[in-house]
Amino acid sequence: MDEPITVESRVAPPPLSCPKCNGLLPSALGEIQCELCGANVRTDHAPTRKKWQEERLSCPSCSKVLIAGVNDRPAELRCGGCETQFTLTAKVIRVEIQCPSCERSLRMKQRPGERTITCPACEVPFKVSF
Repeated sequence: MDEPITVESRVAPPPLSCPKCNGLLPSALGEIQCELCGANVRTDHAPTRKKWQEERLSCPSCSKVLIAGVNDRPAELRCGGCETQFTLTAKVIRVEIQCPSCERSLRMKQRPGERTITCPACEVPFKVSF
């Protein structure tokens, strides 16, 4: 069986805070659940949905430029030129942080909550929260 083909969107919704605990909500639109307090939150952002609808991307097989034409992520798409089917996934937001010990810049995925990471340069563990 072939591996599913995915393409990451270049458009991300703005970071939003939970109205109950003020923690960072998962990067999505629609009905989502706060990973910190469990509250169900309905989020929407018309400018992001419009950008998703109009997003231009290259077919992963033939490089033909396509317009997504849908305002949700993930979305199942098919190239009109080569008929390749693929999934347009949500953009994974990455942030740059500095190690408090050696001040090295580190890039990581922005996820709600607190986690402990170990700097790959100086091997000092420290906590990061979003």
